[in-house]
Amino acid sequence: MGTILDGNIIEVDFGADDRPKYLVLDSAVRAAIARGDLPAGTRLPPVRDLAWRVGVTPGTVARVYRALTDEGVLEAAVGRGTFVAPPAVSPPIYGEFQALAVDSTPHMTGGDSYAVNLLSPHLPSAGQADLIRRLLTDVAADPPSGLMHYPVHASERRAREAACAFLDNPMLGPLAPDDIALANGGQHAISLVLQSVLRGRRPTVLLEELSYPGFRRVAEMLRADVLTVPIDDHGVIPEALAEIAKKPDAQVLCLSPDVQNPTCGRMPEARRRAIVEVARAADIQILEDDCYMMGKTELPTFRLLAPERTWHIASIAKTITPALRLGFALAPTGRQLALQRAAEYNSFGLSTPIADLASLLLVHPELPALMDETREMVRRYVETAARMLDGHDLTWRPDVSFLWLKLPVGWRASAFCRAAEAEGVKLRAAEEYAARDANAPHAVRFAVNAGVSLASFEEAMGRMRGLLDHPPEGLGV
Repeated sequence: MGTILDGNIIEVDFGADDRPKYLVLDSAVRAAIARGDLPAGTRLPPVRDLAWRVGVTPGTVARVYRALTDEGVLEAAVGRGTFVAPPAVSPPIYGEFQALAVDSTPHMTGGDSYAVNLLSPHLPSAGQADLIRRLLTDVAADPPSGLMHYPVHASERRAREAACAFLDNPMLGPLAPDDIALANGGQHAISLVLQSVLRGRRPTVLLEELSYPGFRRVAEMLRADVLTVPIDDHGVIPEALAEIAKKPDAQVLCLSPDVQNPTCGRMPEARRRAIVEVARAADIQILEDDCYMMGKTELPTFRLLAPERTWHIASIAKTITPALRLGFALAPTGRQLALQRAAEYNSFGLSTPIADLASLLLVHPELPALMDETREMVRRYVETAARMLDGHDLTWRPDVSFLWLKLPVGWRASAFCRAAEAEGVKLRAAEEYAARDANAPHAVRFAVNAGVSLASFEEAMGRMRGLLDHPPEGLGV
């Protein structure tokens, strides 16, 4: 049938195509663009409008719009709508690059500032930068691994021993240097683990229905399917996981139990044990992300509860600095060789100067006090936000460098983010952590940016408070 789109026509016939409706609609939009029926600059209808016209759910249309926008076929203009992109903006194969990492306070900026970027955490410098400079000087003067050699597993031994001391915690379970693969940050550690775990032509990765986008990006790069599992205030719901894990190709569940990203929740021990039972019954692996908490957990990790199937990752990005790109991937019992192989086949290992630096930094006697001071400085920012936004539905913890805010009635996440940006404050909407076809809650995540002064951060919280206390009153009719 033909559907009118602001004077243009798209041909879509769900009855003649047995594929899922979102794929049929996706193909129809692409075909209309290719025929010239939807020329560059054409404004597509709002999601609910198009859904009503073609007889599908708004979630189906939203999924198509997001997929085509990710590829550069469409482009979204904040506050204006979704448009057909010009050919120069839509490369034929790879689409538009979308970065995961955001530098909230670029080098040589910060201090007092009206504009405050809260998209990603920015740690304060409590002296760790000076320590790293001194250690880099020592490494440059006499590099233990030399400067003319390939990195090999043996040359990383001292760094892996230092990592064991740095990560040591009874709740993590026994840890030996050969259990660890050094990675170029936590994101690289995720990639190494999924490459070690996934097998077959179309494996399936299970994610929490709100989860760190980096899991999804790596899974998609590895051509894996992604399914999401419902969560509640305690994390993944075991009964829902048991049902979804029945899918024959389900192979790994990605979790952030100690600091759920983005909700800031902590999974209680009873829920962890219930999930372990489901994972064992379904024979799926567990990827446990421990990159966000600035202290050490006091609850049993999945690695302790299920050492035969848990892959644990950590990094120094949220405790010391993200600049060094130093992360750790820990293999389950008996799977160390698979992880070592993935690390070597990817990059041969860390650069030798970084491995030498890690062997000194992670066990340096000054480091614990510097990390304590960093946590204390972050705590001041977090508690300032909690005080300024008191009375609203805010989830926060003093040892976590981001907060989760459920919006009051009248605000949608995307509209609130636009309004906040107009006030000089950048936030992340909940939908950035949800599947493309999911209904995300009306909530936002914002991070501690300790690169700006505490006074500037407090003023930004005041502007957010003003928006929260005065939601839009108008109703669309």
